[in-house]
Amino acid sequence: LAAVDKYAAEIARRGVEKIRFCATSATRDATNRALFIDGVRERLGIDVEVITGVEEAELSFIGAIQELDPKSGPFLVVDIGGGSTEFVFGNTKVEAAKSVNIGCVRMSERHFTNDPPTDSQIEMARADIQEAIALAATEVPITKAKTLVAVAGTATTVAAAALELEIYDRYSIHLSRVSSTQVHKVSEIFLAMDRDQRSNLGYMHPGRVDVIAAGALVLSEVMKATTATQFIASETDILDGIALSIASTS
Repeated sequence: LAAVDKYAAEIARRGVEKIRFCATSATRDATNRALFIDGVRERLGIDVEVITGVEEAELSFIGAIQELDPKSGPFLVVDIGGGSTEFVFGNTKVEAAKSVNIGCVRMSERHFTNDPPTDSQIEMARADIQEAIALAATEVPITKAKTLVAVAGTATTVAAAALELEIYDRYSIHLSRVSSTQVHKVSEIFLAMDRDQRSNLGYMHPGRVDVIAAGALVLSEVMKATTATQFIASETDILDGIALSIASTS
């Protein structure tokens, strides 16, 4: 809620007229979510939307494809979050979507108790991830897309590593193309590093240091399961989808 206090100050400073507050996987799973929702209402004067995994997927899709040529479709948008990963398939609109519980934070907490993780921990995480992707594939045609788009911090950090950036540069990362070979290599590198080594990477956001290895493993397994030869990294995602949803109802 300390972050919400900062949002409230910024909203007041900018004179914002329309607000949409969407809470995702962490809030869906939280035992104290009512306390959080009440706190947001007190600070912002609005009700929190605890959106479903499918709604989360749809908003990510809308945000991710806005700058892409429709002729590059159909698209598969993959959003690796903290608690869940969303798979969304479609052309100009969502045709199929599935949310599965293999986010980078969830996988790190569940499996990676050593730093760096042991081989057995990695293989247990891999099996967990593969099972979840197989579940997603029962509802989403993950091998039928012409273009794979990956959004959120895991994908953009993997792109930064593949591009060998010295510092994080969203303009270099946005719409860059990362091969499956690069993804697998970067995943192996992150999994072999300890926390200090990851922290010393110039492009690594402090909040991603502890979870990037698990996130990269998820992305690596996604590349294998979809048989995609590359992915497009997008800096536009669910936040942009939420903003566009507000604009479309104005």
